[in-house]
Amino acid sequence: MFTEWSDLLLLPLVALIIFLFWASLTPFETLGWWAGWFGNAIYHDTALNEAQEGANVQKTRPSQPSTAFVLFLSGIGRVSGQTLSYREQGFLDRLRQRLPGAVVIDNIFPYSVNNLALTGQPIFAGLWQWALRRKLEGPALAGYLINTRNLLQVAIAADKRYGPIYNQAMAEVMLDTVMRYDFDPESETPIFLIGYSGAGQIAIGAVTYLREWTKAPIYVISLGGIFSSDPGLLVANHVFHLWGTRDKAQIWRFLMPGRWSWIATSEWNRALRQGRATIIRMDGMGHTGRGGYLDRNPPAEGERSNIDRTVEIISAIIEQADHPERIPRIG
Repeated sequence: MFTEWSDLLLLPLVALIIFLFWASLTPFETLGWWAGWFGNAIYHDTALNEAQEGANVQKTRPSQPSTAFVLFLSGIGRVSGQTLSYREQGFLDRLRQRLPGAVVIDNIFPYSVNNLALTGQPIFAGLWQWALRRKLEGPALAGYLINTRNLLQVAIAADKRYGPIYNQAMAEVMLDTVMRYDFDPESETPIFLIGYSGAGQIAIGAVTYLREWTKAPIYVISLGGIFSSDPGLLVANHVFHLWGTRDKAQIWRFLMPGRWSWIATSEWNRALRQGRATIIRMDGMGHTGRGGYLDRNPPAEGERSNIDRTVEIISAIIEQADHPERIPRIG
C-alpha cells in the first residue's frame, strides 16, 4: 500500500488527524450527561456477586463509627471501578491496615460522568474489552487507547468550558458512593480524595460541588497528580500534593498557565500563599511502575520501599490533616 517514503510520512499525519477528530468528540459525553441523554442513573460495577460485595464492604467498613472516608481515584490506565493494578491493590491494603478506623473506597471510575465502566458501554464495549486484553496480554501499544481516552477526560475536567459540568457529575458519583457506605452529609466526618496521576484534576474539580452538598471537611491528596489551577483548590480544607523528584509526568504542569509561579492571581498560587496547599517532596520517586510511588521493591538494600514511604506520608496526612505542619517530611 505504501511504496514511497513520502507515503510513509503520511502515517503520522493520519494518526494526528484521527487523534484530533477523537479529541473533538470528547466533550459530547459530558454535554450528553448535562442534557440528560443518559438519564440520572449512577452505575456501580456489578461484576461482583452479592456475597463477594458483602465481603468487600465488611473488609472496608470498620465496626466502630468511621473516623474518615477515603476515596481513591485511580490513574488513567483504569477501565472500570474494579480494575486496579496490583500495585494500587497493595497500596490500598497497606492503607487499610494503617487506618483501621477509616472507610477506604476504591470502586469509583473517575473517567466516566456516571461511573459506567468502559467495558460496559452500550456501543463501544467491544472496543474497550479488546483494548484491555491487548494492554494485559500484548501488544501493549494497542492498550494505550485506554490511557489516551482517559487522558482526554482529564483535559475535559480541566477545561474552563466543560470542566464545571464534568466536575459536578463526578461529585455526584462520589457523594452517591460514600452514602452507600453510611456516610451522613450532615456529619463532620472528613472526606479525603486521593487523586493518583490524572485523577488529581478530577479530585480537585469535584471539591467545589461536594462542599455545597455536605458539611464534612474535604481534603485532597494529590499522589503525583496532574492538575490545573482550579477553584477547588481554594474550596478544599487543604490540598496536599505529593511530588516525586523523578516523576517525569509532572512536566504536564507547564502546559497549565495557572500552575506557573509568576501567575500570582491563579487559584494554585493563591492556595500556596494562603497556606491551603502543601507540596511534599518525594525524593527519588517516579510516576508509575518500577521506581514509582507504589513500587514494592526497595530502591537499594536496607532501604524502605517507595510504597511504604507513600503509605506512611498519606496515613500521616489523614491523621493530622488539620495540622499540616505536623506532617512528617520523610519523602
